[in-house]
Amino acid sequence: MKKIFVLLLLAFVMIGEIGLTQVPQKTPPPMKLSDPLPANLFTELSRIINPAVVNISTSLTARRSHLGSRDPMLELLERYYGFQIPQGPNPNKPQKMGLGTGFIIREDGLIITNNHVIEGADIVQVQLSDSEKIYEAKVIGSDSRTDIALIKIKVDVKLPVVALGNSKELKTGDWVAAFGNPFGHSHTMTKGIVSSINREISEINRVPLIQTDASINPGNSGGPLIDTRGFVVGVNSAIDPRGPGIGFAIPIDEVKKILPDLETRGSIRKGYLGLGLGDHSEQSAEQLGLDEKNLGAVVIRVMPKGPGDKAGIKMYDTITELNGRKIKNSVDLIDQVSTQTPGSKVKLKVIGTNGKKRDLNVVITDRPSDIKLARDESASQVEIKGQKAPFNIGLSVSDLNDRLRQDLQLEADVKKPVIIAIERSSLASMAGLQVGDIILEVNKKEVTTANDVLKNLKKSSNTVRVARGNQIIVVTFSN
Repeated sequence: MKKIFVLLLLAFVMIGEIGLTQVPQKTPPPMKLSDPLPANLFTELSRIINPAVVNISTSLTARRSHLGSRDPMLELLERYYGFQIPQGPNPNKPQKMGLGTGFIIREDGLIITNNHVIEGADIVQVQLSDSEKIYEAKVIGSDSRTDIALIKIKVDVKLPVVALGNSKELKTGDWVAAFGNPFGHSHTMTKGIVSSINREISEINRVPLIQTDASINPGNSGGPLIDTRGFVVGVNSAIDPRGPGIGFAIPIDEVKKILPDLETRGSIRKGYLGLGLGDHSEQSAEQLGLDEKNLGAVVIRVMPKGPGDKAGIKMYDTITELNGRKIKNSVDLIDQVSTQTPGSKVKLKVIGTNGKKRDLNVVITDRPSDIKLARDESASQVEIKGQKAPFNIGLSVSDLNDRLRQDLQLEADVKKPVIIAIERSSLASMAGLQVGDIILEVNKKEVTTANDVLKNLKKSSNTVRVARGNQIIVVTFSN
């Protein structure tokens, strides 16, 4: 028995050895290695880049909102005492918004940064690396979807500048350095490698991004990503909050394309459909039988005499394809249209509310200037007279006025009723309706006034379609 056991053990060992010898033993392919990095490389990068990197701080003059943003206790006291109570010691004093970074690209003070660094700010201030002086900057141009902005400070001397490189030459594994103002620690430099190129994250940018493990933190936004030759190859823009070492930068090649338009026009030239777009909720998409990966973009507004209006696009149509390319959502469609040359013709596939499909040809035009509503004192004094819904539904609606448009940041051509109050534990509250929801349909009937809403509500069950931000939501509730 012992002999048999020994033979079996030897056989097992021999089989194991044979198995190992059958695995091909290869050496890695030869690498094309260049000269080693100089020991003082990053010291030199810091010396030549930091003088052109600036700290940016932004402030916002406090504006009182009339829809849900005020302290409810203050409103209760105001109703009791009969006069308005200021919210804070000085509601008009500028409030600090945040910190960011920029870099000088021209000796006269022209600076690149992220759009999200300066967006919505009333005051943009810049501090240079070698001075305690604070400069007030003027916003020259900005674009939200590429997240790039140009600002300028007025100076009497020539400023140090950075050189813009070519991001197309970047390769995964290349060394890079990130410069910025993380958490307010001015002129910080970190190093790492290019982790990936052409990283598509449509939620934050319409162009593929550079991924790097060079440490990027809040405050780095707008700072330069530098290669080993001292060229700017990207603009630090975002991080993945789920873990360290995952940062993203906008390729400098994409930035260089839009700089002329940002400086001369204040914005980039974009294709325009003349439509207000939203997204389907799960329930809304299911009603039309849409692909869960390509839900399309739903039309919630049609600009009179705009390109879409002229082509026959109707309210609540869903656009599912542009030139044969499936549309995922409203942002996807906006990005696709914005890259089209104004004057060109595109083919859209559209599904109506009745489920009928049709093909439409639309001539793309230039995007007009954004409509900005004046925020004046007279608008803030307009009284909101809401109408209470019947059947104890628990909501109040109002037609839009200047004050509501200001609070909801709506353009002047939006003419729909809005929910201005929701009663606690009511049918409306439990169904998920919210203050600020724009009501589009009640029981599949389009509404344009608060009276329309009240007229179309039923005692038994109701289906209400609302716009909330850029999403279309269908809510059903019953008594």
